[in-house]
Amino acid sequence: MSINLTTNAQPFLAYLEEWYGQLTEQSLAEIIGSQPQRVAVISIDVINGFCVSGPLASARVGRIAKPVADLFRRAHILGIRNLVLTQDTHDPSAPEFSVYPPHCLKGTAESEAVDELKELPFYDSIKIVEKNSINSTIGTDFGAWIAAHPQIDTFIVVGDCTDLCTYQAAMSLRLEANAGNFTRRVIVSADEVDTFDTPVAVARELGIRAHDADLHHVLFLHHMAINGIEVVAKLV
Repeated sequence: MSINLTTNAQPFLAYLEEWYGQLTEQSLAEIIGSQPQRVAVISIDVINGFCVSGPLASARVGRIAKPVADLFRRAHILGIRNLVLTQDTHDPSAPEFSVYPPHCLKGTAESEAVDELKELPFYDSIKIVEKNSINSTIGTDFGAWIAAHPQIDTFIVVGDCTDLCTYQAAMSLRLEANAGNFTRRVIVSADEVDTFDTPVAVARELGIRAHDADLHHVLFLHHMAINGIEVVAKLV
């Protein structure tokens, strides 16, 4: 089958840009309502290894550290105590390193939360989920934590990267509810989510795969939306 994305994908790309531009803000207080115990805020990989330093860190991803910390602060003020940080905490022999350079090794600063989160006065009460892959639910205790909090029916998911770990987490939460025939809201706030950029010229020079951040960010947010995840511009 012949593919000509340069020509054939133009209408869809224009549609994606329009769709993204029309995302609306949503009130965090309205989502929480009078039952904060039913809401959880989940941060994916807002850690030093992606936000501050290391082979996979980028300023673009690092930008979300402050908005994510601010979201946690506001959620806590509104009564939410179901707060989770899932974080790459890799074994040195992680198979993932055949695809990505070694990063966020267990016991290193790269695998720890960014200072903006650590400085929250309630940081010690946040649940930390260590993971050895891009998925927050496979081989972790995240599922057990969810099972121990059956009252939660709304999950707000933020973090990085839009098309990798954040996508996997949000989709796992959505698909688990679909498979189990139970009601669950999964909300992703675009302002507190982002991904990395590897321009084509740089990728060719280094002999690696290119990765357009804008395209992957919007395309994967859209894919979440068509699977029933609520994608909003920002939580205010």
